[in-house]
Amino acid sequence: MDQAVKSIIDGFGHVLPEVVLVAAACTLLLLAPFQKSAAGPISPGTRHSCGLLSLLALGFAAWLWLQGPPLEPADGLWSGPFRGDPLAWFVRGLSLITGGLLVLISWKQFAAEETGESHACLLLMLAGVNLTAAANDLVGLFLALELVSIPTYILLYLLCRTSAGQEATLKYFLLSIFSSAVLLYGFSFLYGAAGTTSLEAIRQGLVKSAATPLPVILAVALIAVVVGAGFRVTAVPFHFYAPDVFQGTHTAGAAVLSIVPKLAGFTVLLRLIAVLPAPDSAWGPAATLSEVLTPALWWLAVITMCVGNVLALWQKNVRRMLAYSSIAHGGYMLVGLTIAQSRGGLAGGVESLLFYLAVYGFMTVGAFAVLTAISGRDRQVDDLDELAGLSRIRPGAALLLAVFLFSLTGLPPTAGFFAKFNLLVAAWSAGTAASQAIAVIMALNAAIGAGYYLRIAAAIYLRPASAEPAVRAVDLPALSAGLLCAIATLFLFFAPQWLWDLVARIAA
Repeated sequence: MDQAVKSIIDGFGHVLPEVVLVAAACTLLLLAPFQKSAAGPISPGTRHSCGLLSLLALGFAAWLWLQGPPLEPADGLWSGPFRGDPLAWFVRGLSLITGGLLVLISWKQFAAEETGESHACLLLMLAGVNLTAAANDLVGLFLALELVSIPTYILLYLLCRTSAGQEATLKYFLLSIFSSAVLLYGFSFLYGAAGTTSLEAIRQGLVKSAATPLPVILAVALIAVVVGAGFRVTAVPFHFYAPDVFQGTHTAGAAVLSIVPKLAGFTVLLRLIAVLPAPDSAWGPAATLSEVLTPALWWLAVITMCVGNVLALWQKNVRRMLAYSSIAHGGYMLVGLTIAQSRGGLAGGVESLLFYLAVYGFMTVGAFAVLTAISGRDRQVDDLDELAGLSRIRPGAALLLAVFLFSLTGLPPTAGFFAKFNLLVAAWSAGTAASQAIAVIMALNAAIGAGYYLRIAAAIYLRPASAEPAVRAVDLPALSAGLLCAIATLFLFFAPQWLWDLVARIAA
């Protein structure tokens, strides 16, 4: 018992950034009731104080993150419930950076009477993402995912109380609990096959069972895990909630949904696939398992990017279009996951996936930041016609949005170009007919995606403004977040090597 208590106490020392985020969230929840009266918020500065506390918590957590262990492969493993390897370090940093940007985006968008609860939900979601990367156990992994999901339900409800918003929240809730049930079902099969919930013990157990045939239970477990995580990464056919939820909720809520669940979902998939020995290893069933898992991921990636891009072409609502865009980008990232065990050529699957995930975070959060900046609290700029002539009304916001549209398309001089290029090279260099076929399909989908991204850019710059412009004011905190994302997007085009070296060390 004493040893178990000591292990738990030591484990908390390894997740201090998450402890800070949870403590700040609890503080916001405790203070929230005292910031209200029957007539509404007591102080007009309530929104700013909650946003400032969130930024301070994220800043302190980031400082603790930078004091963490050196980024060295295989040297950062911790015993107990948490692990501190390079992947955990990378996901934690990406989560904290995007979290700060999301706080700026939502600074003026959260309702003043509920700003404390809303910021608390956001901090809890970010803590959950970090813990999915740090979890060293199936139970901890599932609980961390639920720490992402449950605050998301509350945040979506708080952001939009309209009938459309409540319908969107209900759809997300029902599909999320279904995916959680399937994921937990897969975890139970993994536990049944390995006899333990420890990820490291599962990996070692699989290696020691080299002479045994592939248990059917293991294949079923992995398929269930892919299905459960597919909801988080908006993979088809688990994507049905995304367009309605993105359209029904507030723009700030759509920004959160575009990156936070996706980051958690891909982290879970990377963690569990890393448990499996490589197809060319000495483990007997490895090749057989690869024959089951790789085709499933291949088809999931192809269908996801094709459906996302084709349906986006038909949309006039910008947020709905970006929802299908998010689905398509999830398909692109699944390409990296598909070839992760057969790394070859100039770039590997894991490296390309992590590079794409980081770039995607900046460009999609930046796009939603600009849409939030030109929207009001009670009136959202949604329709493509409302963006017509934006370059004449708000030239700065129009330029930022154009940068993100070009990056989402994959055009230079933006980081989106290298993100797509690395994935294409990784797929082609894997050398198999399936990997080269998916590279060609991805290139065709990138061309399809250019159609709807450039249609938005054309409306901004080539169409005349309406007689009564929808854009009257600018949300400066959200616009600042957009500016920071644009700087990162352009910087990673001109200096991508440092990020590539970073993700290469993670996948080593």
